[in-house]
Amino acid sequence: MPSQDQDQLRVLIVGNGGREHALAWKLSQSPRVDAVYVAPGNGGTGLGDNGKIASADVKGDDYPGLVKFAQQNGVNLVVPGPEAPLVEGIQGYFQAVGIRCFGPSKAAARMEGSKTFSKDFMKRHNIPTAVYENFSEYEPARQYLDSVSHNVVIKADGLAGGKGVIIPATKEEAHQALREMMLDHQFGAAGNEVVIEEYLEGDELSVLTFSDGYTIRSLPPAQDHKRIFDGDQGPNTGGMGCYAPTPISSPEILAEVDRTIVQPSVDGMRRDGFPFVGILFTGLMMTRNGPKVLEYNVRGGDPETQTLLPLLTDDTDLAEIMVACTEHWLDGVTIRVKPDFSTTVVAVAGGYPNAYGKGQPITLDAAPADTLIFHAGTSLAGGQLQTAGGRVIAATATASSLEEAVRRSYAGIATIHFDGMFYRKDIAHRAFRQRDAAAAASSSSLTYAAAGVSIDAGNDLVQQIKSSVSQTKRPGTDAVIGGFGGLFSLAAANKTYHPLSPTLIGAIDGVGTKLKVAHAVGIHNTVGIDLVAMNVNDLVVQGAEPLFFLDCYSCGKLDVPTAAAFVKGVAAGCVQAGCALIGGETAEMPGLFTDDAYDAVGAAVGAINTSGDHARPILPNTAAMQPGDVLLALASSGPHSNGYSLVRKIQTGNVSSTEMARAFNCGVGMLIAVSADAATAVKDLLQAEGESVYVIGTLEAKKGDEVDKEGCVLSGLESWD
Repeated sequence: MPSQDQDQLRVLIVGNGGREHALAWKLSQSPRVDAVYVAPGNGGTGLGDNGKIASADVKGDDYPGLVKFAQQNGVNLVVPGPEAPLVEGIQGYFQAVGIRCFGPSKAAARMEGSKTFSKDFMKRHNIPTAVYENFSEYEPARQYLDSVSHNVVIKADGLAGGKGVIIPATKEEAHQALREMMLDHQFGAAGNEVVIEEYLEGDELSVLTFSDGYTIRSLPPAQDHKRIFDGDQGPNTGGMGCYAPTPISSPEILAEVDRTIVQPSVDGMRRDGFPFVGILFTGLMMTRNGPKVLEYNVRGGDPETQTLLPLLTDDTDLAEIMVACTEHWLDGVTIRVKPDFSTTVVAVAGGYPNAYGKGQPITLDAAPADTLIFHAGTSLAGGQLQTAGGRVIAATATASSLEEAVRRSYAGIATIHFDGMFYRKDIAHRAFRQRDAAAAASSSSLTYAAAGVSIDAGNDLVQQIKSSVSQTKRPGTDAVIGGFGGLFSLAAANKTYHPLSPTLIGAIDGVGTKLKVAHAVGIHNTVGIDLVAMNVNDLVVQGAEPLFFLDCYSCGKLDVPTAAAFVKGVAAGCVQAGCALIGGETAEMPGLFTDDAYDAVGAAVGAINTSGDHARPILPNTAAMQPGDVLLALASSGPHSNGYSLVRKIQTGNVSSTEMARAFNCGVGMLIAVSADAATAVKDLLQAEGESVYVIGTLEAKKGDEVDKEGCVLSGLESWD
């Protein structure tokens, strides 16, 4: 039964994201709520919306400090937003001093804090989920991965900031993910144990359910958009947008989910000794064999919370619901939902989910009607709103149709302005795919995108690769892309160049059919490194210092993750070579290439002093070579880009020794001719730099009839036959 005194509430929300701003917005509407504090809050909560909301200057993980603040300010309801405080046991701190906490105990929070624990819970209580195995040691996990034929998902056991679930496209990617988690500790202690489970196909649903440990009340199903790019491409994020309700779930299906999954989960937790109080987030995959659980979260999702709370009717009191859950009388509360649709679009900082900048000023125009702006990674500095995180801010809109809700949310996004701002353009695309297919079939309007060239995808690619390209900056250029051409200052690069020099040397090359191998294995960054090597090596062997590099990526249809991986490889190669990536071209040519094919060409420019006090000869300096000079070979790491047309057709024993030597490096990456008296010193110097060096021959003068014969004599080729 409800508390008899029906005391007024002073609420403390813990967190600083968009979810917490949305909770503060809805709670402040309750007539029972006098004040809402958000610790530490963000720029939105700091603005104070309606006079009830204020940020509190307490860190979200300072639990004794939060308790002290609550006691000093008469707080009688605490609402933790993110998962980390719940997993760390924040509920127990407030329970110990008699303050209500709308959130599960530390024991119940293991349902999100440990994926191995939650998977075993599902198995124990017959909750439908994917076939899986848990591992705490690498070698058994590796062997299991080799033994399965189905596609897999690899999950770090602990909290990993939303990045700990990897969906590999190939077995090689799966092994790489496993090594990075368990051996390289990519996610720290969170990856000490892993779950390897079967990859499920279907549509994902998120069901958020209020629970008092006994009774459940589920909200309409929502669908998140995790990938960074349109079409669900690119790396995972914390969430780029959301819509609800989803058309793929009928009332009958939702009733089945409550009956066969959510209620048994809540009952199972209670019977196992850790009753669940709070919001249970159940991530589902709607497979051909019915709904199956992907994961549990022990708090409201972000951005699902921002999407769902505006669907609650004005007379539905969120504060009353939360109090009812903490006091176990949720069955006495009526939760009403509007018959509308809601959509959220998230704006992120440029470079997210990789490295991104902070401190960009934000300006906001007036939001349209029925549109809400929820802050996440924002802060106030001297009264100026600025970026302070990856997911910066979001627009949520409601309407009587999903189409109109989407339109309004994008109108809301258009009122937000900051440098580097990026957002997906296709939120709710899965709901529209049938309609779009029908419209495309009947449409007579032709666009550049319809012709196979996507300007938006090109712009998205530029945003994705900017941070990688900027890592190649060096004296002479800032390596900023996006203009009409790249700039390089020779004066800034090296002030020791003679005024009448240097001599510039250019090289242009590609990687050939090695790209076919990259396609076959699904690895595209390493051929980017190859492209740089093919060019800068042609400069280095002439004695030139590589200064800058440009690339051209041509494809039938721009796949942003593939192109981004390739350019990141180019950037990595430039870093190794000490040159700057100052520009490039991305050419989408559907009439010339098949959709998944691409070609790449690069050009490098270097410089060498050829006059003045620091003059050096251009290599190879044939005039200085003489009989008796020693030939030193630098070892190669393997086949490079030459000869891959032959590699792809090769059969055992079907290539002659002479052709092998002509087409492949055969372990020799570079040849250096040095005088005999300097050979030992040069060899020692190269080995000190980590190179494998071998003496493989000498220069000899041709005699008589040898003048017209081959200049390279290879001995012992018969041993290859």
